[in-house]
Amino acid sequence: MERLMQSIKIGINEKIYLKDPESSDLGKRIVEQSILMIHEMGFESFTFRKLGEQIQSNESSVYRYFENKHKLLLYLASWYWGWLEYKMVFATNGIPNPTEKLRRAIEILTQTVKEDVTFSHVNEVLLNKIVINEYSKSYLTKEVDQENKEGYFVIYKRLVQRLHEMISTVDKDYPYPSSLASTILEGSLHQYFLKEHFPNLTDCDDNVTPTQYFTDLVFRTLTPKA
Repeated sequence: MERLMQSIKIGINEKIYLKDPESSDLGKRIVEQSILMIHEMGFESFTFRKLGEQIQSNESSVYRYFENKHKLLLYLASWYWGWLEYKMVFATNGIPNPTEKLRRAIEILTQTVKEDVTFSHVNEVLLNKIVINEYSKSYLTKEVDQENKEGYFVIYKRLVQRLHEMISTVDKDYPYPSSLASTILEGSLHQYFLKEHFPNLTDCDDNVTPTQYFTDLVFRTLTPKA
């Protein structure tokens, strides 16, 4: 049975933040400006002091929402994956053919991101660029196992599981659906990174998109059942 998302509000694990940024104008400004600043200066150079100056508020006001900038990055990454999940679920709902449903899901998950006017305080285009460049910093830490136990990565894992189920529906005999699903998500980020920074290491360019590459990869790998 299709697990439709119940609303367009992106639900984030409450342990990631101290106060829900969606609950106030200041919180939304913190999210909005942090995306702009991290994209411009990089995560390493970004600080809550600089963010406070940008939003014309005390640095301490930012700490009322997030314990540290690592938690803020986890929040932004979780929001991004939740938004992609929302897009994928609604784009594929009602497609009866499993192969076409998987094809559409791959398209949603790997295509070039466009801004979604539904969420006025989040620039999804810039957030996508942050996830491409900075997402690995949210989990390549000593605390990753404990944070995983506390559910910090539940949205990403749920998205992988949804894709896993679509892959298995197309080819129930394929033995590695989770590996393939996570390869699509992580690999898409990597191909966009290579395309921008190391173009000689990828075949993706202005003519070949990551969507084309992963669609070809998946359907050369699977054996769809009639």
